[in-house]
Amino acid sequence: MKKEKHPSFAISTLTVIVCLMLCLFVCSCGNNAHIDRKALVQRHNIIVNSMDSLSSLSVGNGSFAFTVDATGLQTFPEYYERGIPLGTQSEWGWHSFPDTAGYALAETFRAYPYQGRQVDYGVQWNEPGREKDAANYLRQNPHRLHLGVIGLKLLKEEGSIAEPEDIESIKQSLDCWNGVISSDFALQGHPVSIKTCCHQDMDIVASSVRSVLLKQGKLRIILRFPYPTGKHTDSGCDWSQHEKHRTAISDTGAHHAVIHRVIDTTAYDVVVAWSGRAMLNMTGPHEFELSPAEDAAHFTFSCHFTPEYPGFVLPEFKQIIQNSRQGWNAFWNSGAAVDFSACRDERAAELERRVVLSQYLMRIQCAGHFPPQETGLTYNSWFGKFHLEMHWWHAVHHALWGRVELLEKSLGWYVSALPKAEELAQRQGFDGARWQKMTDPSGSESPSSVGAFLIWQQPHFIYFAELCYRHYRDDATLKKYSPLVFKTADFMASYATWDEEKNRYILGPVLIPAQECFDPLTTINPPLELAYWHWGLTMAQMWRTRLGLPPDSLWQHIMDNISTPAGSDGLYLAAESAPDSYTNQRYTTDHPAVLAMFGMLPGLPSLDTGMMKNTCHYVIENWQWNKTWGWDFPLTAMCATRLGFPEEALEALLMDVRTNTYLPNGHNYQDERLRLYLPGNGGLLTTVAMMCAGFDGSDTPNPGFPKDNQWNVRWERLEKMP
Repeated sequence: MKKEKHPSFAISTLTVIVCLMLCLFVCSCGNNAHIDRKALVQRHNIIVNSMDSLSSLSVGNGSFAFTVDATGLQTFPEYYERGIPLGTQSEWGWHSFPDTAGYALAETFRAYPYQGRQVDYGVQWNEPGREKDAANYLRQNPHRLHLGVIGLKLLKEEGSIAEPEDIESIKQSLDCWNGVISSDFALQGHPVSIKTCCHQDMDIVASSVRSVLLKQGKLRIILRFPYPTGKHTDSGCDWSQHEKHRTAISDTGAHHAVIHRVIDTTAYDVVVAWSGRAMLNMTGPHEFELSPAEDAAHFTFSCHFTPEYPGFVLPEFKQIIQNSRQGWNAFWNSGAAVDFSACRDERAAELERRVVLSQYLMRIQCAGHFPPQETGLTYNSWFGKFHLEMHWWHAVHHALWGRVELLEKSLGWYVSALPKAEELAQRQGFDGARWQKMTDPSGSESPSSVGAFLIWQQPHFIYFAELCYRHYRDDATLKKYSPLVFKTADFMASYATWDEEKNRYILGPVLIPAQECFDPLTTINPPLELAYWHWGLTMAQMWRTRLGLPPDSLWQHIMDNISTPAGSDGLYLAAESAPDSYTNQRYTTDHPAVLAMFGMLPGLPSLDTGMMKNTCHYVIENWQWNKTWGWDFPLTAMCATRLGFPEEALEALLMDVRTNTYLPNGHNYQDERLRLYLPGNGGLLTTVAMMCAGFDGSDTPNPGFPKDNQWNVRWERLEKMP
C-alpha cells in the first residue's frame, strides 16, 4: 500500500516552491521589492531660480516639443539663443529654400576606386563652382523649422517692456511625473504664476496665467513667426526677412483664431484658443498680440501647430493638462524603473538624476515617427537632419527599458526610405539597401565628405528588428521586418570583399569608421565594423531560420571567414590599416570605437578577451577624453561591464569631462555649439540597463556595479542587452 504524504509536509513543500518562485521573481527585478515610481521621478523634479540660458525647460510628446525660459513661455528668446534655445519644433515642420539653380545630387558625385571599379559618392566640394554649391544646397535643404515663438509681453509701471533683468523672485519647476512646468516670478513686486504643458496626442501647447497684471492690462501673450535661417546650428529664427514669408489670420471665432503661415512652398496653421474674453490682433509683420479682457486675473490659452487646420474645437486647458498628466503617469508606470536610493556610494544620487531626466528628455525629444536629430526638437544641428548612425544611441534604450513601442514608431521611416536606400546601393554597384547617413523624412542623401563613407549605421536596422522580436516573439514581427532585415544584410554581404591572398573577407576601403579621423582611401577592417558585420549577418541568418528559410550561403561564408580585428603589443588597433593607433595622438581622439566591438556588441568569436581587457584599460587611462562626445562614456562603460570591470564602468559613465556634463535640466552639454546632445542621454539609459539586467550570456545580478555593499541598485522590468 502506497504511503500517504502528511498534509503538513505537502503544505511546507508548496510553501518552499512559492518562496523559490518569489525569490526568482525578485532576482529578475534587481533584488528589489516594489519601486515607488512616483517618488523616484519626483525627487528629481527640476528647480530653476534664475534666468539661466542653460536651464530652459521643455514639454512635449515625442513628435513635438516646446521649450521655455524662466517665465514659463518664450518671452526672452534672444537671451537664451546661445544656451538651450527656446524652440518650437515638430517632426513634420520642414522647409526648403527655393532651388532656383535646379541642383541635382549627381552633381555632388565624386568617383572613388573600390576593388577595381569606380564608385560614386555624394561629397562636399572644396573648390568653388557648381558642384560645391549643389552640395551645400542639398546639405542645407530641407531644414527643420522653428514654428513660432510664444511669449509674454510684460509692461512695467512706466509702460516700457520688461527685460530679463526685470524679472524677480524666480521659482520655476518641472514636474516630470505629470509633464507640467510651473513658473512663478514677479515684475515690480507683482506676482505672476504660469503653468505650461503639452497635449500627448496632438501638437498643442497650453498655458494657464494668473496675475493682477492681467487686470492692469500689463500682461499679454505675444506670438512671433520667423523666417528660417538655414544655418547648420542655431534656433532657426531669422527676424529680418519679413518679405519672404506670409502670416495672416485666416479664421476667427469668439474663443479662437487660426493663423496661416506660408514660407515659400511650406504652409502650416497655428490654431490659437482661449478662455474668457480676449482679442487677437496683428501688431507687426508676422507678430500678434493676444490681449485678455481686463476683468480677471486668470487666463488660459493654447496653440495647436498643425500642417493643416483640422477644423475642430481645441480642448480647454484643464483637459490638456489632464491629458498631460494621464500620458506621463502612464509612461512612468510602463516599462522599467531603476532606483538608486538604497545605494551608499556618493555618486549614486547624481546617476539616478541623470537616468530619470534622460528618460523624460528622450520621451519628449526622441520618440516620434522619424529618427531624431541629435538636438532633438529643441534647436537645429546639422540643419535639423538626422544621422542614422546615431539612431542606435537615440532608440535602443526604449526597448531595453520595456517601451519597445517607442522604438517601433520610428522604424516605419525605414520602410518609406527603402526605395532610396536601394537606389543608393544600386548606383554604387551593391545589392540590397544601403542606409543613408545624414538624411531627412524623404530619405534623401545629404552630401558629406565623412558621412558618405560611414557604414556602421548599416546593421542598425537588424539590431532594432531583433529587439522587437525579442519582445514579441511572434511570426508577425518576423514577417513585418524580415524584408528590410534581408535587404540590409544583402548590402552588407555585397560590400564585404574577398581577400584572395589571406583567404578572408575585409571591409574597406573606401571606408571611414565610427572613429571618424581616418582616411577613407586607406582604411580597412576597423574592429567595430567587423564585429557588427558578423553580428548583423548572424542575426539575419537566424531570422531566415525562424521563418523556415534555408541559410544564405554567401552570408554564412562571410560570417565564417570575416577578418579578425588586428592587434599590436597586446592591444586591439583602431583599424588594421593603422598600426600606429596608440603612438599617433590623432588616433586617440574622437570616439573610442575599438571598445564598441565588445561594448555595443558581444564581439566576434575570435575575440581575445585578454587583449580586450588590455585595450579597455589602456583607453580609459590614455584616451584624449577632452576630445570626445557624450556617448563615448556610456560606450566605454558597456565594454567595461562585459569585461567584468564594474568600478571602471562607473568611472567611465561618470567621468568628469566637459562632454560628459549633465546640466540641471538633464541635457548632456558638449560645447558652445552643441549645448545639448541627446545621443549622450540615450547612451546613458542603454548602458544603465545593461549594467543592471546584463547581456546575453551574463548571469550575475547587476554586473555593471561593484559588489561592495555600496551599490544596492534596485530595478524592475529591464531587458537584457544582446
